[in-house]
Amino acid sequence: MRLRRPARVRVVVAGAAPLLAAGVLAGCSLGGPDPDDAARTLAAGLSKGDVTSVPTTGDGTRNQADLERVVGDVGGTQRVRVTSVEEDDGVTTAELRHRWTIGGASWTYDTAATLVEQDGAWRVRWESSVVAPVEEGETLGVRTTPAERGDVLGADDAVLVTARPVVRVGIDKTDVDPDAAGTSAERLARLLGIDPGAYRRRVEAAGDQAFVEGLVLRADGDVPTRQELAAIPGSLAVEGTLPLAPTRAFGQPLLGTVGEATAEVVEASDGAVRPGDPVGLSGLQARYDEQLRGTPGVEVLAVDDDPDTESRRLFSSDPKAGKPLRTTLDPDLQGAADRILTDVGPASAIVAIRPSTGALLAVSSGPGGDGADTALTGRYAPGSTFKVATALALLRSGLTPDSQVPCTPTLTVDGRRFTNYSDYPASAVGDVPLRTAFAQSCNTAMIAERDRASQEELAAAAAGLGLGRDVDLGMPAFLGQVPTQADGTERAASVIGQGRGEASPLAMAVVAASVAHGGTGTPVLLPDRRAKEAPEPEEPVTRAQATSLSGLMRAVVTDGSGAFLRDLPGGPVGAKTGTAEYGDDQPPRTHAWMIATQGDLAVAVLVVDGDSGSGTAGPLLERFLRR
Repeated sequence: MRLRRPARVRVVVAGAAPLLAAGVLAGCSLGGPDPDDAARTLAAGLSKGDVTSVPTTGDGTRNQADLERVVGDVGGTQRVRVTSVEEDDGVTTAELRHRWTIGGASWTYDTAATLVEQDGAWRVRWESSVVAPVEEGETLGVRTTPAERGDVLGADDAVLVTARPVVRVGIDKTDVDPDAAGTSAERLARLLGIDPGAYRRRVEAAGDQAFVEGLVLRADGDVPTRQELAAIPGSLAVEGTLPLAPTRAFGQPLLGTVGEATAEVVEASDGAVRPGDPVGLSGLQARYDEQLRGTPGVEVLAVDDDPDTESRRLFSSDPKAGKPLRTTLDPDLQGAADRILTDVGPASAIVAIRPSTGALLAVSSGPGGDGADTALTGRYAPGSTFKVATALALLRSGLTPDSQVPCTPTLTVDGRRFTNYSDYPASAVGDVPLRTAFAQSCNTAMIAERDRASQEELAAAAAGLGLGRDVDLGMPAFLGQVPTQADGTERAASVIGQGRGEASPLAMAVVAASVAHGGTGTPVLLPDRRAKEAPEPEEPVTRAQATSLSGLMRAVVTDGSGAFLRDLPGGPVGAKTGTAEYGDDQPPRTHAWMIATQGDLAVAVLVVDGDSGSGTAGPLLERFLRR
């Protein structure tokens, strides 16, 4: 028998002196088949779940079938390595160390495989016990216990999302005649307000023992009565809990939802998530799912083929609760914003910031956006709200709020005729102070003065107010963009927030917050998260410049298009309205904007396809400030 030097070797040679044994080991460098190679091939095959290529004394296809029988639907990922190859009394054994990650828990155990030299090669004598510590007729089974999911918290650690009572309504196929299940499904779907045809197909495709969930409802909401369910054969309501915000609309889509893991989530989790586990499916719940979900408890069992034989427990781990996720959201402000947008038909948003800290207090995207995060990621021309940046560029060029600027009824640039809004006051036409042109939102005055600051300087002014910065918010967010190069009519349009410039409601709230703060604002959503530092703009807005801009925004309320905000409680309000044209329709379609500051609060409101800033976004802003 030729011996090879393994990781650990114990050699027994009958009647040999110690020096003879040493001489045998020295001969291990001779050529020939090596049992280590067969052992490593086995470990690699077990790690991949494919042993068809492992050299064995039996049939590789049958070995694979046995492996799959033993493993069953355990799932997870397995890493196997060889710890030693030893020969003892003529028997060569490979010791294997298994590390199996299941549902986030790690199960480590050892198995042994006998190696046989056959036909000039080393082969594995296949046995089920090579896979796991099972006996003949046993397979592996897994039970998991979900961990308590971490809450999502708001300002001052107020609980925003936590486990709340729900009712899961569906069809229990064990309690209905198979031929009648489809009819019951359609009747229940109509009761729940979901697609009858789609639900019927799901119910009919499910197994005879399945409970097919139709809808998950809040326990304190509109739940079908017992009488309504009793009238539909097979219908069932199951009580449970689910991580939910205080109301259905609260903080959506930013906070996100939790539901059963999809096949894609399970596959991407590398064994940490099993089918049916509750996971975050969208928003913050999905992005920070690993932190929030914790580690489920896992129990691995050796299950005998005989149902009367009790299963053996091979491994268990206790669940570990998820960690809470802290945000800066203010429950009252967030709730107010969500309620205000409830009945707004088009996509809409309200974003509120505390200028002194950058904390995001409300991030609300209205239901008209069909689940889109309009508040953080919407990309729209900002219209006349951008005139805050234009005014900063003009102030830097040497103008003051009292400087005279020409507000004409129309202004033509390269053949394109620019006008003011339809009911622009005649009293504010002519040579007027910059303060008046800003307060009344005179387009022609801003365009007429465009040569005082280049397009690059206009973009720099916008950046000084926070527009276009690369801020790591911890969630996808768009902070706006302003082109540094523009000519002709595009250049003229850019100074009034049209052209290629874009902003999100978040970006325009940051602009207002920068004015109120007296320096470039940086929004913060997750206070515990170490975000990469956003690069500072080359020319941040200065406190003196911000003071002048505050005066201009205050004039919008005292003497201009925001007069309806003049007598609000809570202190003086500064504001800027905006109506942004887009598309090729005649007359053009418009987006309605309004931004405002009041004390240590900055707010941006957007209504996509709104009529005007003051007429559409303004009333929503007023309701929010009055809340």
